[in-house]
Amino acid sequence: MIDLENVKHVVNGEYIVIPIETGYIKPNEDLSAIIEPAKILMEDDDYLVIAETPISVSQNRLVDESKYTPSLTAKFLTTVWSKYLWGYVLGPILGIKERTIKNLRKLPEETKAHKEVVLQLYGLKHALKPASEAGIDLSNAPGTYVSLLPENPEQVAKDIKEEIGKDICVLIIDTDATYMKNGKYFTGLPIAIEGIDADNGFFGYFKGQLSENMGSTPLGCSEKIDVETGLKMANIAEDYQKSLSTEMKTIHSVKAVLGTEIDEVTVEALDSITHTPAVIIRKIKP
Repeated sequence: MIDLENVKHVVNGEYIVIPIETGYIKPNEDLSAIIEPAKILMEDDDYLVIAETPISVSQNRLVDESKYTPSLTAKFLTTVWSKYLWGYVLGPILGIKERTIKNLRKLPEETKAHKEVVLQLYGLKHALKPASEAGIDLSNAPGTYVSLLPENPEQVAKDIKEEIGKDICVLIIDTDATYMKNGKYFTGLPIAIEGIDADNGFFGYFKGQLSENMGSTPLGCSEKIDVETGLKMANIAEDYQKSLSTEMKTIHSVKAVLGTEIDEVTVEALDSITHTPAVIIRKIKP
């Protein structure tokens, strides 16, 4: 058993949260920066909760948006649909986050190419979502690259558990929301753990504005886990991320953290800050 006296950790209710801090996990790099500390720090029955982006980047799930030419549909979805209709009309009516509304009203020109990427890779159902379409991450990739959701997160979680070699649960999550209505869970994201109806795109997002927001979405798990537990662990991990000064949840927070425009971000700049791609969550024993 590891003595936590000299290990960075915080207490969240009945749980201890131990961050795993790394540099920037680069394309095609393995996940040893997460796995090796976990081997030392984890105990049986712990949860290892990992953000989806480092998994995606390690899998080289990157797309260069500068290579996409926006179609008329992409331009319409960016300017008329997202910026004006959602930024000034539907967003305020439906009570979406004030931060999201502000960001929609100042969408940069590059968003048109981004919409084209969503259209081509995921279709209109996801491109209609005014922001955070299909779980694509714009804020943790260099230059004009974005990262897609990881390939087969459930298998990745199982492989990581096997490598750690302890009786633990590995969970891969995305900050995009899961919602609940009439006792049923759903998300706009293309994938989620069993028990959450996924791949609803814009329609899940719109319905979600009229439902209860349950927080971050578990994408894949090494075990068969009930949705409530998966959501609880995902949100404990997200609470910790929100406490960090280096959190880059949106493209608009990149400049504040790295001091550079989004399309000028380099791997070196990303590697210059401390990343927390995963946390260990341990229930406090009575």
